[in-house]
Amino acid sequence: MTTLVTILTPGFADWETALLNAGARDYYRLETRFATPGGDPVTSAGGLKVMPHMAIEEINIGAIDALLVNGGNIWSTPDAPDLTRLLQSAHGADKTVGGICDGVIALARAGLLDSVRHTANGPESLPSTGYGGAAHYVGSPRAVLDRRIVTAPGTAPVSFMGAVFESLGLRTGDLDFYLGLYAAEHQAA
Repeated sequence: MTTLVTILTPGFADWETALLNAGARDYYRLETRFATPGGDPVTSAGGLKVMPHMAIEEINIGAIDALLVNGGNIWSTPDAPDLTRLLQSAHGADKTVGGICDGVIALARAGLLDSVRHTANGPESLPSTGYGGAAHYVGSPRAVLDRRIVTAPGTAPVSFMGAVFESLGLRTGDLDFYLGLYAAEHQAA
């Protein structure tokens, strides 16, 4: 079974991967799992309390298909967990690796954005990470998928969902309908 693991941290932005995980679990019948630092429960920016399935340290790259980093303010602080080895391992094993909003910072710190097209909340959000991918930055309001790396600004949870599903080979007319359904409010009236 296709398995997605989403990394959540204290204060995570609960709206950023909600559609993705709901669509994965309910519509596509994929396995959705959640990991946190130390396996501790976390509370989102909106007050949602989550009891994770596992600790970040327990993630088995061989048993998953996608590793996703949910955004939150922690990624721009010294308290951010270091995911470098985990993200590099997932990418090296040809797994989908994604980051949305400030979760993209973790991918930049791991060096995963140095040679692929990507986006983020803005190019100014990445330089303090040792980031070397400025030539590949795309100023886009939508998610960017390149070589199984998915990045998106925090305002793009719908296209992030679509790009992750596409990276997993799930791009169909059904997905296009689903994306249109959730993006309808952004179309001109």
